[in-house]
Amino acid sequence: MCSLFGLIDYQNVLTTRQKNRILQVLGKECEVRGTDATGIAYNFGGSIKVYKRPLAAHKLKFHVPNGVSVIMGHTRLATQGRPADNYNNHPWSTGSFALAHNGVLWNDRELRQTENLPDTRIQTDSYVAVQLLEQQKTLDFTTISTMAEKIQGSFVFTVLDRDDNLYFVRGDNPLAIFDFDGFYLYASTEEILRQAMRKLHLHHREEIHTEEGDILKIDQAGQCSFAHFNPNRSFEHFWRNPRFRMLSWLDEVDEPEAIDGQTDLLIQAAKSMGVSEDEVLALLDLGYDPCEIEELLYNPALLHEAAAELLCAYY
Repeated sequence: MCSLFGLIDYQNVLTTRQKNRILQVLGKECEVRGTDATGIAYNFGGSIKVYKRPLAAHKLKFHVPNGVSVIMGHTRLATQGRPADNYNNHPWSTGSFALAHNGVLWNDRELRQTENLPDTRIQTDSYVAVQLLEQQKTLDFTTISTMAEKIQGSFVFTVLDRDDNLYFVRGDNPLAIFDFDGFYLYASTEEILRQAMRKLHLHHREEIHTEEGDILKIDQAGQCSFAHFNPNRSFEHFWRNPRFRMLSWLDEVDEPEAIDGQTDLLIQAAKSMGVSEDEVLALLDLGYDPCEIEELLYNPALLHEAAAELLCAYY
């Protein structure tokens, strides 16, 4: 799992120092979802700049220059491609746009063949999304939708163009965007965003709601517009795909260490989708089979509801 984070100062209400402070706090809070690498991208001087390093966010100092109003960020938990090779880390810039991804893709190898994508030294699965967009030679709702419908996997993408339009491509991973009446902040989970808000002493006006299949564009003036894509559900549950099987539940497991290890894997998978450890443990304690929880993970609303109902009945 990884985390996306960033800000859109659509009314220029933040000083450069405040922006850097916000990025520092947001990035550090996002470490719960990845410490292998951290990066940001923004427009400056007519071009997209990327600053990224194979380091945890708290080890970096963000210094965006004066005049920058939109910044997209990423903290990485590596699943494919060595973080030490910085070209494997997010965000990536093509010159016309920058892209970052939270999730796991499992048909990237197939797409490189079927779509005749060029060879690259970048080993990260996410980079196939960059190549699919590059291939279409323009960036808009139509080309982003075409890319998203070819992807199989778990994802939210952020895409920043040179006009400071920031696109959010919502797959089945979590995303939280809050409006602070002059600027937006976003992160991969509401919990991360609220933790950062407490440390920054901020109070938001409203939440910008997105669902799976949505493409949200926020322009530099703060205007929101939506489009939709049809999610590719060929392999909806990524741990059923042999390349990315995280869980291997057995019919009977006698060793306590094995049970603990499998529970840890289930909790990690749940957290990557915005489901808390307490909810998973509550369902396990109250008799839910791990396979049943696995089925619920792709509908967190049902999982939250089931956990709440069981806890109320139990207590």
